[in-house]
Amino acid sequence: MDMEEKEMIQIIDYDGLKTEVELVTYLNSDDDKRQYIVYTKGEIKGETGDQVIYISRFINEDGVLKLEEIEDDAEWVDVQHLLKKIANAVD
Repeated sequence: MDMEEKEMIQIIDYDGLKTEVELVTYLNSDDDKRQYIVYTKGEIKGETGDQVIYISRFINEDGVLKLEEIEDDAEWVDVQHLLKKIANAVD
């Protein structure tokens, strides 16, 4: 059985704490003005055994990539739409 190799990246939080996470995918908004990163820390959710994923907007600030939390409900709807497009493409 051919196992897909996981791509690990390092993120640094506001307190300077470094965490290695698994990159799931990148997303671009339909208008290409916003970019997102989907990643996991390997956490399993409850009895369902589903893996917890995180999605953040990322920006390039003077050559440094920074993650920003998505707080706007309309933006979350857009991100969900992007995820559904990926899921439907896999079928």
